[in-house]
Amino acid sequence: MLLKVPYLLFVIILRFPNSGSVQYKKSTVLISVLVRNKQHTLPYFLSNLERINYPKDRISLWIRSDHNSDESIKILNIWINSVTNQYHSIYTEFEDDDKTYMGELGVAHWTDDRFEHLMNVRTEALNFARKIWADYIWSVDADVFIQNPDTLNYLISKNVTIVAPMLQSEGLYSNFWFGMTEDYYYMRTKEYQPIVQRKNISCYSVPMVHSCVLIDLRKDESDYLTYKSSEIENYNGPEDDIIVFALSAMKNGVAMYICNEHLFGYITVPLEENDDIDMDIEHLLNIKIEALNQDSALYVKDDLETFVKQPKKDKLFFDKILMINLKRRPDRRERMEKCFDELGLEVEVFEAVDGKLLNQTFLETLTFMPEFKDPYHKRSMKLGEIGCFLSHYNIWNQIVANNYEITFVLEDDIRFESFFISRLIKVMEEVLKFPNWDLVYLGRKRLQDKDEPWVKGTQFLVEPSYSYWTIGYVLSLNGAKKLIDAKPLTKLVPVDEYLPILFNKHPRDNWKNYYPERNLIAFSAAPLLIYPTHYTGEEGYISDTEDSIIISDNIIYKDDL
Repeated sequence: MLLKVPYLLFVIILRFPNSGSVQYKKSTVLISVLVRNKQHTLPYFLSNLERINYPKDRISLWIRSDHNSDESIKILNIWINSVTNQYHSIYTEFEDDDKTYMGELGVAHWTDDRFEHLMNVRTEALNFARKIWADYIWSVDADVFIQNPDTLNYLISKNVTIVAPMLQSEGLYSNFWFGMTEDYYYMRTKEYQPIVQRKNISCYSVPMVHSCVLIDLRKDESDYLTYKSSEIENYNGPEDDIIVFALSAMKNGVAMYICNEHLFGYITVPLEENDDIDMDIEHLLNIKIEALNQDSALYVKDDLETFVKQPKKDKLFFDKILMINLKRRPDRRERMEKCFDELGLEVEVFEAVDGKLLNQTFLETLTFMPEFKDPYHKRSMKLGEIGCFLSHYNIWNQIVANNYEITFVLEDDIRFESFFISRLIKVMEEVLKFPNWDLVYLGRKRLQDKDEPWVKGTQFLVEPSYSYWTIGYVLSLNGAKKLIDAKPLTKLVPVDEYLPILFNKHPRDNWKNYYPERNLIAFSAAPLLIYPTHYTGEEGYISDTEDSIIISDNIIYKDDL
């Protein structure tokens, strides 16, 4: 017996040398894509889809496109030719004959034929995935931009039958419903907004997910899912593909989940019935700007770049558009320049005064307001605040020296609101009706909870109360002269405090007394068009102004005012 045990062990080791480290292949996935009139989004959609971090030899593609009046199919063919050897297989069905549906009045008009066609096509994709024994089908619409390469791995890891990644967009639109009416239409609930804004983070059971949905076909209950109402017993809901699918799940006890635990990507807002492709392009622009606001960008492959058209650069109403940027912050400059490319704004970079480089000799040339202490921290000014003021002061001098009638001034840590250009045009059209305006806030922080009266005869302008921030404002030539003529370097305060002093809305009378000429005529856009990229305390917040040294009282204050 003693001789046989080692022999048996030896045989087992030879027979199963790797018995403890068996590796399994990834599950097989069919990605289904439906495309119609998406020339403007396809280069971004396809390029970001290709970057998904999942073995391509475990992915098959099923792509359908028809009823196009643009070059969607041409773009699809270019992309497919470039990836054809990467994926396990690619199935396509492209139809070039019919450009519209019978009775269709526009790209956003949904006829009964269009709904029926869409339900049939989605069902074809689902049944095709079942036929080829795919483990999963991932239905991804062409107005979805997956930016997180690990999205597919994440969804599979949830191990549920139906799951979707929550997608961001303009406002509160997303790819799920949290409530459904008795007749199966959308219902807003109090739970919806905190999920969309990611104040509440988890995976939630919901009555509807759409546009980017993963289905686990290995689970028996997936056999009951369909997009065709005729396949649901006693169906009494609308003839709408996403509603039919949701009800097929609901009636068979199959739960749907939306997950917002990570930032996954974006989705454009659906067009209204009277909208056209130009509005969809505007939605895409807003998505691209929002991505840049979060320090990323929608990726585009080289062979698809020819289909990406950026607007021609323009200064709009302005003699000059200037962006203040520290030379040591090229990261901010590059992000903002990408935003300007997308918006079509002709912007000049204006080098900021770096507070960190200000020495004692220079500080002694300035005269600071003796009574100034920061209202919140009860401290003197910081070097960064001095640099910030001097940066704006230098711009005001340039405006006067060059006789710029209207100048748009921006800082480099901002994000633009949706439809920024069209909203900016509306604001400026109202401003220019007034001959004597001086300054218009496009972004600010209100510090007083009091009513701000509307500027008479306007829809988008109010009279601002005490406010902070100089992240974005428009300044007239006369306004720049007023800001300089008040001689602020002889009684210096932070620029956030200086502006409301000059338009006589500052709450500190003792500070205002240092500036007897308080006649700056200020307006503010309402709603605002510009906000900071990050707020104090948020992840990623960095302030070159706040993160600087407090100057010493015995150096900077002069008593001979």
